[in-house]
Amino acid sequence: MWRSMESGWKLLAGLLQGMVAARKWLLAYVLLILLPASIMLASFYQRSNDVLEEEVTRTMQLTLKQAALNLTYKLNHIRDSSNSIFMNQILYDNLQRQDTITEQLSQIKELRNLAGTAQENGDVFRVRFYVDKSRLYGSDRINLYPLADMEQYPWYPAVQEAGGGIVWSGIYTENYIDSGEREVFSAARILRNPQQYEEIIGVLVLDMSQQLIAEIVSGLNFSEQYAPYLIDGSGNVIYSGATAEAVAAAEPVEPAAEPDAESVVKRPAKLPDNIIRTLQTSSEGSLKREEGGEELHLVYSSIGTTGWKLVAQVSKAEISHRATALNQFTSIAALGGITVMFLVLVFVLLMFMVQGMQRRVKLILRMIRKEGIGWLEDRRSLPDGDFRLLERSVDHLIHKVNNLMEDSYRAKIQEREAQLRTLQAQINPHFLYNALDMINWSAIAHDAEDTSQMIEALARYFRLSLNSGRDNVSIADELNLARVFLEIQQNRFPSTFSFTIEQEPGLEQYLIPKLTLQPLVENALLHGIRKSKGKQGTIRIRAAREQEDLLLTVADDGIGMSAEQAERLLLEPEPGVKQEGDSSFGLYNVHERIRYFAGERYGVSIETEQGKGTIIRIKVKAITED
Repeated sequence: MWRSMESGWKLLAGLLQGMVAARKWLLAYVLLILLPASIMLASFYQRSNDVLEEEVTRTMQLTLKQAALNLTYKLNHIRDSSNSIFMNQILYDNLQRQDTITEQLSQIKELRNLAGTAQENGDVFRVRFYVDKSRLYGSDRINLYPLADMEQYPWYPAVQEAGGGIVWSGIYTENYIDSGEREVFSAARILRNPQQYEEIIGVLVLDMSQQLIAEIVSGLNFSEQYAPYLIDGSGNVIYSGATAEAVAAAEPVEPAAEPDAESVVKRPAKLPDNIIRTLQTSSEGSLKREEGGEELHLVYSSIGTTGWKLVAQVSKAEISHRATALNQFTSIAALGGITVMFLVLVFVLLMFMVQGMQRRVKLILRMIRKEGIGWLEDRRSLPDGDFRLLERSVDHLIHKVNNLMEDSYRAKIQEREAQLRTLQAQINPHFLYNALDMINWSAIAHDAEDTSQMIEALARYFRLSLNSGRDNVSIADELNLARVFLEIQQNRFPSTFSFTIEQEPGLEQYLIPKLTLQPLVENALLHGIRKSKGKQGTIRIRAAREQEDLLLTVADDGIGMSAEQAERLLLEPEPGVKQEGDSSFGLYNVHERIRYFAGERYGVSIETEQGKGTIIRIKVKAITED
């Protein structure tokens, strides 16, 4: 049990190592497989949408055409019934003027019989005759109506213009005495007197229930948002499946209000003029249009000789939704399968590669322990490959480590030698102090006070300058060193110069690099005052605090120098060229040591003018001893 768990953990660790090592492989997978596959799938989706749009449009066209044929068949049957009445001589005989009541009652009976025969057609709800009421003994308003009542219908002018042809009205509400209000549409035509053709003796109207259209149109379920509808030749909506109510004939339908919670079907509005013109030029077809920022597919088909068009539309979003629903699972499954198979393959290969590399590394380390680094040198002639690359990398690493060990060993040896030199250097000052002390006592014994003072000053100078081997000294020690140096030079050049040293209180704890002032003081004396015409002058040394910095000043009233010469003093001297002044401590040396000690923004600056002296300022960061 424990061994199986340990084996499982090793396998998991190998897979994790493979994942870490497979970063480039995963990037290559994303760029070379996942991204192209995504692009292909996106193209496939787009193509599927296009194909589905074509198929949906074609299916809608076929279905709509079949519905239009069914409606045309019914309307043609109604047209035949109208033609049968229109061509019946009995109709015209009974519409002639009769004087006697008996003859008029006979006419009423014949016309009712004629209407009853036509109403035996199940699609015809009511036959109405509109005649001059002076020709009849009153009107029953069941089948017989006064001709003047036709004036109330907006489509009556079209009936008059048709001159006997059938005019189809839209859906409208008609109030019948025996049946109440009904939603109907009508086929109307003018009736003329055969004996005097110019005389209009009546109007024949066949009424059909709007259910005749609803039964056919309601079966067209192309969209959940847009119901099919009928339009007349002018583009006015005469019937819409979006509402239970009929749409008034020859009146454009305004867009419906916001749909309620139970219905999202949109009520159609009158089509744009350019769409109407397109529909008028062809009997059937399909086109694309936009409504409210939404792209729609619109299909239409003509209804017989009525001039009507049966129109259905569906939004592109609905079609895309169907395409997505059809292809989503398949596409995701395909992409997921490809991804999983590739990743499994990559991880398995990487696991074997990592394990193989581990074995090779262990072999290399074992052979190095056994035979040394020379074993790697012997294998350099082998052909290149992944494992040779690994071996060369290990070889380079081992040689680098070996070189670092040698460098560290040499550094330790040099450090030891430096310590020995330091100990040796500590012996020399003691010997020098003792020797100077012996010479001093000898001078005192021979009453040579001047010599004794010089020797004592020189001893103080060496004690201050050597300073127990420290690199940084206090401001006070550095000023004392400058004082001792100048006192020695006064003995060397008596009555030629004077000096003053000023120090602000509280600067004793601050440190500066050793031998910072002495080279500047020496330059001021030897190259400033001693080269003047009278070889006399004054040296002023001052130490002050400026916020977080220290400012040391060495000023003389000697011969000065040019600005170019002063600028050259702060530049690194060329190799082999001795810097003007002291051979060991020039201004450049002091400037660089200050910058190394405090930072790049610190150092030495020179203010000078020929014949008027020189002022050298040292700006250094205020640092105290820890």
